[in-house]
Amino acid sequence: MTLMQLDLNLLAALDALLEEGSVAGAAERLHVTAPAMSRSLGRIRRTTGDQILVRTGRTMTPTPYAIAVREQVHELLQQVQGVLAPSRELDLTTLERTFTLRWHDSLVALGGPALLAAVREQAPGVRLRFLAESSVDTPELRRGEVDLEANADRPTAPDIRADRVAESQHVIVVRQGHPLTRVRAVTAAQYAAAEHITVSRRGRLGNALDDALARLGLTRRVVATAPTESTALEFVRDSDLLVTAPESTTRATATALGLTVLPLPFELPSAAVYLSWHQRYDTDPAHIWLRDLARSALAP
Repeated sequence: MTLMQLDLNLLAALDALLEEGSVAGAAERLHVTAPAMSRSLGRIRRTTGDQILVRTGRTMTPTPYAIAVREQVHELLQQVQGVLAPSRELDLTTLERTFTLRWHDSLVALGGPALLAAVREQAPGVRLRFLAESSVDTPELRRGEVDLEANADRPTAPDIRADRVAESQHVIVVRQGHPLTRVRAVTAAQYAAAEHITVSRRGRLGNALDDALARLGLTRRVVATAPTESTALEFVRDSDLLVTAPESTTRATATALGLTVLPLPFELPSAAVYLSWHQRYDTDPAHIWLRDLARSALAP
């Protein structure tokens, strides 16, 4: 008999027969009729070439073969049920797992500490690996090397899931005493005339800001790019450069560095934050738990 010809229902029937020691008891246990269980016993006998249970007076006695395989049958049934009908209950107290997260650096600073604190409180056996973003698009999500990404980009691949978990308005960050801090209200023209540093892991000098300024008939001068917001703020602190960044990820750090935050003097679409993962983790209880914590940690 080939594997494709095997009926796994017979494994459950055999387990019940060996546990109950009778056709009637096994039938009641599996909620089937006694004739149906008798037919299953007949099929088991033909498949194994053994009688399994033989009548001894008014009772049934297991054969030596049945006694020898009883524990193995029970273990096999448990394994099959674990594969084909897995439990979705998650025991966080015993969970041992390492999650790899590739998040934008500002999002690590914004939500990383809160996420780690929640993980350590609920599942002390779980570890988090935060990786820096790459300067190029990478397939780690698809290959299973990264469990969860967080950045401003909504993925387009059909096998990558994404949730928009937060959004923030953009603000201007300058040093204390910067010329723009001495005007009553920064105008778009004054903003454009200043020297700018942009944040781009790919080193791009232009972005959506330039499109918005172009619609106003203005252009700006970008003198440098920085790979992370924290690096850009260091440039700003010791110069007359300004950087434009999402308020939610920038204000706390800027304040701590003694920098000044100013409102942007024209409309710009809000900066979105997306959590992304591969579809293989859609129904993984541990991954679902981590995603929920990440959403809370990154919420405004």
